[in-house]
Amino acid sequence: MTETDAVARKRSEEIPLHGPEDFEGMRRAGRMVAECLDMLTEHVRPGVTTDFLDKLAFDFIRDHGAYPACLHYRGYTKTICTSINHVVCHGIPNEKPLRDGDIMNIDVTLILDGWHGDSSRMYYVGEVPRRAQRLCEITYECLLRGIAAVKPGATTNDIGAAIQSYAEAERCSVVRDFCGHGIGKVFHAAPTILHYVEPSYNVELKPGMFFTIEPMINLGKPQVKVLSDGWTAVTRDRSLSAQFEHMVGVTETGAEVFTYSPKGLDKPS
Repeated sequence: MTETDAVARKRSEEIPLHGPEDFEGMRRAGRMVAECLDMLTEHVRPGVTTDFLDKLAFDFIRDHGAYPACLHYRGYTKTICTSINHVVCHGIPNEKPLRDGDIMNIDVTLILDGWHGDSSRMYYVGEVPRRAQRLCEITYECLLRGIAAVKPGATTNDIGAAIQSYAEAERCSVVRDFCGHGIGKVFHAAPTILHYVEPSYNVELKPGMFFTIEPMINLGKPQVKVLSDGWTAVTRDRSLSAQFEHMVGVTETGAEVFTYSPKGLDKPS
């Protein structure tokens, strides 16, 4: 979701608050999307195509009684997004083989019993340069800090401040053009989750809210551009970009993460 559209649309929308049964539905959807990302891990290696990974994800989702949420969404023709190196998000799977040293984000969203499961993580392709590994480590820490800021009475800007302050202290930049979003039985809903501080938009967090936190962090400047395919967003300065995404629910005491890896594969090692 683009930041401009999201802020404009979501300011006036009522944010749904969910009960125990809804939490259970999100746990099931979140676990399945995490299992899909786990399954892909062993297949990410030099020479493999992202189209092959897309087919694996499609088959896994359908075999488990769910449906790929991105397939045909606003004309998108694939199951997953595969964003490599300087691609910020929404990279489209194709027949080009992965190369040794690539870093890649895989973003999977599925629908299970009406509930959306949405998560993404970074993957290393072969031997990855240290600066690329460092970017992924910083981005994952940004995600964890954003999640740690979630509790009743906190605000969306508390999440943004936690992410922005850490990323910039590490001499990286936070992408402004894309953001997290409310989720549940609707793919994109209120509230908008900005990964930086924006005084004009600051929503109080309440128990029962569901949303994604999905910081995109660049080694260079934060500016991005969307390519002519209408989807693929890249860094304008061609610097490396990384992203991690979890789906969370606000509880009475903090946050429940629905999309943790059952195998402990939340970040590459």
